[in-house]
Amino acid sequence: MKTVLITGCSSGYGLETARHFHAQGWNVVATMRMPHPELLPIDDRMRVLALDVTDASSIAAALGEAGPIDVLVNNAGIGLMGALEAATMDKAREIFETNTFGVMAMTQAVVPQFRARRSGVIVNVTSSVTLAAMPLVSIYTASKTAIQGFTGSLEHELKPFDVRVKLVEPGYGPGTRFTENTDVKLEDAIPEPYVPFARPILEAFGRPGGVTTTAQDVAETVWQAANDRSDRLRWPAGPDAVALARSAAG
Repeated sequence: MKTVLITGCSSGYGLETARHFHAQGWNVVATMRMPHPELLPIDDRMRVLALDVTDASSIAAALGEAGPIDVLVNNAGIGLMGALEAATMDKAREIFETNTFGVMAMTQAVVPQFRARRSGVIVNVTSSVTLAAMPLVSIYTASKTAIQGFTGSLEHELKPFDVRVKLVEPGYGPGTRFTENTDVKLEDAIPEPYVPFARPILEAFGRPGGVTTTAQDVAETVWQAANDRSDRLRWPAGPDAVALARSAAG
């Protein structure tokens, strides 16, 4: 029976992905900064561990407790919406610490066991903002775009050891909050001169029309990517992300 370790399982995509793998009969190590085991069906195939992807000692402790794993899903992330002009560089670094360097640190920590066994899968969850530029999310987009490039390069680097690397690119869902897991207030992130430009964008986010992405869309796509034996790298998740990927391709 295979084991998957998933970061950022306290809500949203990570929580639904943990539930999905468990329903498929896998052993699941669901990690989050502050464990909430009541969110998940705890049994002999589901464990909830504390893990902060920005803390090297936390990563080491969680991986030591988890034991050998077959799949790593790097899902933990922080959103940030607002004008670049209003963002502090400390906040930008915080976003990169989780969304970018946290993914790199987790990946670096599991590569030795995957390489030694000549098997394993790394699934990095980014965003459809890497497929089509969006306003008011420049720092968030930069942090996720960095992982797109990182993953593409890593896929070549680990292929000689039969370790597979995948990218899942979720679209926009009504439940998505670009300010989730951050202490920035949206009214502080949109300076007055930007309000006329930002207002219709924020209203569109609040009332999305047409097709959007659900947490189940992302969970199912992560599952498919983790079990895929081909060389396919990119996996858009959700009908809007699929449409964007097709448009970007041509």
